Amino acid sequence: MVDQNVFLIAYIVPLVFGLSLMTKMGDGLAETLSGLNPRASFSRGRHMMGMNFVALTGFVVSVHTTWITFKISEGGNVCSSATVFSCDDVLGNAQYNVDPIFGVSWGLIGMFAFGALLFITNSVSKEPDALWAESYLKYGKFMTGGGILVIALLVSYEVRMGKICQFCTMAHIANVISLFGFWRAGKLHEEGLWNDDESYDFNMKKE
Repeated sequence: MVDQNVFLIAYIVPLVFGLSLMTKMGDGLAETLSGLNPRASFSRGRHMMGMNFVALTGFVVSVHTTWITFKISEGGNVCSSATVFSCDDVLGNAQYNVDPIFGVSWGLIGMFAFGALLFITNSVSKEPDALWAESYLKYGKFMTGGGILVIALLVSYEVRMGKICQFCTMAHIANVISLFGFWRAGKLHEEGLWNDDESYDFNMKKE
């Protein structure tokens, strides 16, 4: 079986890349990326591209955690460890691996949540000037903001177990980065910078 740490690295790369596109670092990549996508020449295009990367990564990580949960339920051993990092111990814990209200796997919940976020980011990327675009961004901010409460609950479970699920942590990070992305997109709207007329310097406000 493939070392699960390889997957962790594979997930870290797009998260870091997506975050870089949403910050000042993305400006340095503008010229390179513009050859692949003309929208990447502008701050809004790079920002939304970064959000798509992060939402997609969060979705894939959630699929992975769901797969691990199913494998464990079948008696499999995916990433157990004697150290504090052991996704098997966390995802295989019948008391904590489902939500306390409906009993749905946290991995499945993550899949639906990031699937919705991916729909929002992709839709806004394609039609950023649509009348509904700003509302969609607000919905995404509320969703990821609510996700912080879920993350706090899941981290409390890990503290009780004395174990950390690496893949769950990746999903948590994806949610936090997405929250930043939606917040930043909202700021661009508020500051009147939601356009592709010129590249946007995140350290300078348009005069």
